[in-house]
Amino acid sequence: MRTHFAALLALMIASGCAVGSGAVVKGAGPDDLLKLREGPGLNHKIIIGLPDGTRLTRQSCVTNSGKVWCRVTLTDRPGISGYVSAEYLAHR
Repeated sequence: MRTHFAALLALMIASGCAVGSGAVVKGAGPDDLLKLREGPGLNHKIIIGLPDGTRLTRQSCVTNSGKVWCRVTLTDRPGISGYVSAEYLAHR
């Protein structure tokens, strides 16, 4: 059990998923939006699209189908939260 916890902690640190840490959307591109979803995976409903530069606060991260998804809230609108792919998050 400790091995699994240590591996999860290492993954969270490596992907920048410290709880409560600041992040910014990066890599969605000038003509696309990062989808904020109701759950961690592509099969979950899209809540809103987020352009590059959107400031977020990370809550926690999970792995689903080999991809890391982070629960986030919009920094400027904390009532809006959901999951985004960690691939598109950068530290701020």
